[in-house]
Amino acid sequence: MPVAAPLVETRLNGLPPHRQGKVRDIYDKGDALLLVATDRFSAFDYVLASGIPDKGRVLTQLSAFWFARTQHIVSNHVIETDANRFPSELRRHAEILAGRSMLVRKTSPIPIECVARGYLAGSGWKDYLATGTVCGVRLPPGLRESDRLPEPIFTPATKATSGHDINIGEAEAGQLIGAPLVERLRALTMALYAFGAAHAERCGILLADTKFEFGLTPEDDVLLIDEVMTPDSSRYWPKDQYAPGRTQVSFDKQYVRDYLEQIKWNKQPPVPALPDAVVAKTREKYREAFRRLVGRELD
Repeated sequence: MPVAAPLVETRLNGLPPHRQGKVRDIYDKGDALLLVATDRFSAFDYVLASGIPDKGRVLTQLSAFWFARTQHIVSNHVIETDANRFPSELRRHAEILAGRSMLVRKTSPIPIECVARGYLAGSGWKDYLATGTVCGVRLPPGLRESDRLPEPIFTPATKATSGHDINIGEAEAGQLIGAPLVERLRALTMALYAFGAAHAERCGILLADTKFEFGLTPEDDVLLIDEVMTPDSSRYWPKDQYAPGRTQVSFDKQYVRDYLEQIKWNKQPPVPALPDAVVAKTREKYREAFRRLVGRELD
């Protein structure tokens, strides 16, 4: 069966989105937001010239899966995920929106990202090599790349509008948003990570690390927002191929990052296009992560 071309931009009723992220088109619907996950693919802080078919559907449907299953830990911003139940002016676009959009409650986003790490990888591994710590958290000596940590750690980061997010310590996070709110977010982050990691491991996948975003309602209630434990916001490793001491095979963006390193892209414009084989392999990695975690095929 032929694969549909990736959806890289939306215009509803001929109108462009209220704002665009690297992946999502966001429409302001008054008291709510419509989030549409496109198939755009970002790496090294740039949106690449190639989209990945089905990627937006994976991000949306996997987030919906986690939102529904973590409400006992924290409430979230989801109003509706079924495009056929959207307001009438949106239902006419159901063919575009189905499976890749959600209507959500507006919140005031809290300006830190809440990162949970259960394994030593990525920027955490580089930090550990240089200082023996990860975001100020002292770790035992002698750990290898990809080692499981003695216990998961909370490592907040500032949310950059462009460029890399910056890892910070809990004390610095407290200066930004107040220590009581940091403590609340830490507890929620670690509970969400524990729940997600346990489910993933039962599915043959290791959730090495992930990031969460939270928002505040006018009543100062904390809601889980954005996306949840997707291949874009997480490191997912197949458990049967896990071998500490090296970079791991993964279901996330690492496959594309490795290709871009291989071609020695200087991480500056112009952005490269991906070969068809890399696009196809990345699409299948995202779909396989969804299939394993959710237990069904992508809609």
